[in-house]
Amino acid sequence: MQNVLQEIGVDNYIYLSTILFCIGIFGVLFRRNAIVMFMSIEIMLNAVNLLLVVFSTYHQDAAGQVFVFFSMAVAAAEVAVGLAILVGIYRNIHSIDIDKLKNLKG
Repeated sequence: MQNVLQEIGVDNYIYLSTILFCIGIFGVLFRRNAIVMFMSIEIMLNAVNLLLVVFSTYHQDAAGQVFVFFSMAVAAAEVAVGLAILVGIYRNIHSIDIDKLKNLKG
């Protein structure tokens, strides 16, 4: 794996991760669909995980890769709970548009 890092370079991974993270931020800020917002959050988490793996490989320490494993497990649980909440909201108001959630105030 070290040969791949030498050929491609760590800086290219940093650029790729930065682009992915910015795409995720724009998706969260400018889209009003809850599913797209969840996907954007997952893109941001994957960008951070990519950097953790790259720096873990670069420094030849497996701690970053173990942290990525736990981070992915937490992200999967987050998506499962988030989608369950979205299904509950869809059953009540028949829409997953974020702007329509203002009507749920008690």
